[in-house]
Amino acid sequence: MSDAGTGRPNGQLWRAIDRVDPPKRPAAERVGDFHEIYSLLDEASVREQASRCIQCPQPSCQEGCPLSNRIPEWLALAAEGKFLEAAELSQATSNMPEICPRVCPQERLCEGACILVGHAEPICIGAIEKFINEYAIAHGGNTVSCAPANGLGVAVVGSGPGGLACADELAKLGYAVTIFESQSQAGGLLLNGIPAFKLEKSVVERRLNILRQRGVKFKLGVTVGVEVHLRDLLEDFKAVFLGIGAQKAKPLGLPGADLPGVHQALPFLVQYNSPMPLEIPAIPVAGRRVAVLGGGDTAMDCLRTALRAGATEAVCVYRRDLANMPGSRKEYFNALEETAQFLFLTNPVALEADAQGRVAGVRCVRMELGEPDASGRQKPRTVPGSEFTIQADLVLVAYGFDPVPFPAGSDLSRVALNDWGAVKVDELQMTSVPGVFAGGDASRGASLVVHAVRDGRRAALGIHRFLRGELAPAPAAAAARV
Repeated sequence: MSDAGTGRPNGQLWRAIDRVDPPKRPAAERVGDFHEIYSLLDEASVREQASRCIQCPQPSCQEGCPLSNRIPEWLALAAEGKFLEAAELSQATSNMPEICPRVCPQERLCEGACILVGHAEPICIGAIEKFINEYAIAHGGNTVSCAPANGLGVAVVGSGPGGLACADELAKLGYAVTIFESQSQAGGLLLNGIPAFKLEKSVVERRLNILRQRGVKFKLGVTVGVEVHLRDLLEDFKAVFLGIGAQKAKPLGLPGADLPGVHQALPFLVQYNSPMPLEIPAIPVAGRRVAVLGGGDTAMDCLRTALRAGATEAVCVYRRDLANMPGSRKEYFNALEETAQFLFLTNPVALEADAQGRVAGVRCVRMELGEPDASGRQKPRTVPGSEFTIQADLVLVAYGFDPVPFPAGSDLSRVALNDWGAVKVDELQMTSVPGVFAGGDASRGASLVVHAVRDGRRAALGIHRFLRGELAPAPAAAAARV
C-alpha cells in the first residue's frame, strides 16, 4: 500500500483515510455577518483527501458533473502536490472553477456519483477543486492569455454565469465580445442573488476582472429590447447570445398573498446582497418572525439571510418531506445549525392578517405522501382535519422562478419560446433566429449555475461553428433542453 499523499493510487486508501471537510466557522459566530462560512483545506489535507480517489477506469464522478470535469486526473495531480497542474486541468473544462465548488450541490452531482458512495464517504471533490483554484490564483497559476483578434464581434446579453461563460470561451477564440447588462453592475445573480456567506462578492469581481483582461467589454444599464434592439445587435455583431435568466417569481396564489409583509424571495435577497444602493423599498427583518414558503436553495438562502438580518425566528414551510426537498442537503444542515426551523409535510393554504391588516400568520394543513408524480417524486396530499396556524409577521415566497418575458413590443419576439416561456434552442443552443443563441435559465428555466456554465460553453462552440459556416441555419429550434 502506498503512503497517503504520494499520488500513487492503490485503490485502498479510502478504507484507511476518513473524509475530511473544510473548516467551517461556528454557527454562533457566522450568523453575525455575511462572510463565507468555509475556509480552505490545508495542503497536507488536500493531498491526503485526493489520494482517497481510486482512479476509476470509467469515472462516475465525471459523468455526474454537468461540465464533465476531468476530476480523477486533477485529483491525482493534487495528491502529488502538483496543485498548479491540477488547477490547469480544472480550468480547461470550467470557466468558473473557483465559483462552482462554492455553489454547486456536489452531493447531487460529482460527489453523489462517486463510486465510494455506499462503501464510505465520497471524495470531497468540491473542497479540493476550490483549493487548487484558489492556490493557482495565489501562486500566479491563473495567467490570462489574450487570443489574437479574429476581427469578429459577438454580443452577449446578460452577465450571469451563462453569459460570462459564453463570453469567456469566445474571447479565448479571438472574438471581440461585448456584454450588455440591464443592471448597473455586472455579475447577475452571482452578485445579487447568491448570499455572500456562500459566495463572497470579491470572488465574483475577481472573475469579472479576468474577463476584462481577456478583452471582454461591459455595457451596463442597457436593457436589450428597450434601449437596444435585437436588430441593432445583429447589425453590429456577427452573433448574439441571450443569457437573460429566469427571475420572474412564481406567484403564491393564496388568499392573503397581497398582505403587507408578504414578499417574494429575490427582492429580499437582493436587498442584502447588492453592493450598490437599491431603488426598491427596504424589507425590515429585525425582530420579526419569518416564514419561508418553499424547499429549494432559494428558501435556504432566505432562512439564513433572515437570521443574519435579525429575525427572531425563521421557519421553512414545505409540503413534502426532507427526502423529497430539492434544496442542497449541505445548505439544509447549515441552516439548522444557524437555528432555522423546518416544518415538513406542511402546506400553506392562506395568509392571515392582524388588526392593522398586516400579515400575522400562515394557515397550513398537514400533508402525507402518496403515489409518485411524473417526475418520480411522491405526490403530497392533504390530511383531512389537520389545519393549524403558525405565527409570522414576515412571509417570504420561494416557490421558484420562470424565464423573464421579453419587453413588450420588442423585436425579441422573433425568437421562438416554448409553452412555459423559455427560449427554444437546438443542440448547440441556437434559437429559431439564425445567429441568435441562448442558454442558462432563459432556455431551461431556473436551474444550477453549473448548468448555465455548460450552456454558455456549448453556445460559444455553436457560435464559433456558425460563423465558420459549419452550421446550417435551422428554420426552428427544438424544444428547450433540460
